[in-house]
Amino acid sequence: MGLEENVNKINNMKNKLKKQLPDWFDGTTYDKGDTLVNHETNEELEINNAELSMHDFVMGSEMIIEMMGNKSPKNLIKYRDEGLKWLESANPKIIEFINLS
Repeated sequence: MGLEENVNKINNMKNKLKKQLPDWFDGTTYDKGDTLVNHETNEELEINNAELSMHDFVMGSEMIIEMMGNKSPKNLIKYRDEGLKWLESANPKIIEFINLS
């Protein structure tokens, strides 16, 4: 497979991933999924690349919200909440692996 074919294949994969995520999502997208670990139960959950992308967006948003407190941008809170809803509909089991304070 030539370089151009590889680039086209990667672009096609990214386009498919973007279609899985909501239009508002502008976070990092991953080519592969990963394993989440519930640190309370040591249970593991395999998630796909779209779920991982949204998971990292939600967790990163939560860190910023915690650091900024009352000064957090309202749209960040809104998108964090929308991300949680998306995750719950995509894979309800993921919510057990997300620990928000």
